[in-house]
Amino acid sequence: MPPTQDLPSPERVMELLHTMCLIREFEEAAGLALAAGHVRGSVHQYTGQEAIATGVCAHLQRSDYVASHHRGHGHAIAKGVSPSRMMCELFGRAGGTSNGKGGSMHIADFAQGMLGANGVVPDGVTMAVGAAHAIKMQARPDVVVAFFGDGAMNRGPLFEAFNWAKLFNLPVLFVCEDNGYSVTLRTRDVTGGPPAVGRVAAFGIPVVQVNGNDVVSVHHAAGDLIGKVRAGGGPQFLHASTYRWYGHLAHDKGLYRDSLEVAQARQDDCLLNAAHWLTQRAIDTERIASIRQASREQIAQAVEMALQAPYPEVATAFTEVQDTGGPEWP
Repeated sequence: MPPTQDLPSPERVMELLHTMCLIREFEEAAGLALAAGHVRGSVHQYTGQEAIATGVCAHLQRSDYVASHHRGHGHAIAKGVSPSRMMCELFGRAGGTSNGKGGSMHIADFAQGMLGANGVVPDGVTMAVGAAHAIKMQARPDVVVAFFGDGAMNRGPLFEAFNWAKLFNLPVLFVCEDNGYSVTLRTRDVTGGPPAVGRVAAFGIPVVQVNGNDVVSVHHAAGDLIGKVRAGGGPQFLHASTYRWYGHLAHDKGLYRDSLEVAQARQDDCLLNAAHWLTQRAIDTERIASIRQASREQIAQAVEMALQAPYPEVATAFTEVQDTGGPEWP
């Protein structure tokens, strides 16, 4: 927990809780929609990790960029992307963030600075570094945040990204969401040498560790690091320890994890932690509960909107596609 003088106001934490609740309700609805057959493809739920995206993105401006990974719904919502348009995207409907062509794993909204989710580990990070280099060349005051999981720490392109960012002193914040698992394996069991923090330090990039289930602590640490990046301090690294509540995919039963481990992890719920923080500061419990209810209603409306939205016209499959031949729809 940061020093008292650095704590956000209760009203600010109420805003953070609202964002976390929106993410939680969206993910629960997405899982149910997949099971009901409304969503094609995969859904990687961010449930349990909401405090990280929320605490970090709260310090970003619209012109800043975010690059995500396969578990990207929370990052998009925290960056300001419309949950209704996101739900339409999951359902493959017109009006989605990519007009229904991207689906869950490719949520993108350039107007909000959301460069996109990415199913290739850790390609979102390399794209973030490219965007950061463009920002520096254009002398813009903006920053880029690259989210990735601990499984990415064993991938070569990530180290290339660290090296490039440090070499050119780029305005990028690397955020490792360490939930302890690389798909079905414990990350520590498939990692040789030092873990994430030690590897990053070897590149000369400053590292800060934080409890990723405490939105107040994440908010404080991210604000400090983003301030340094924006001031020209070069790349920074935030290591946030957390736990994903569900399996790697919504269909994944997670039988490779001990049920007691999961139950204990769920007791450290970032939403409950934030609610407890607020009640300690005399915020009425009914007011806190109303935030969750309002979020639940908003996401229910997003689901209904997606169910009612039409499927895109077939001709749209030929738009927004990079091709040197310039295909035409008859």
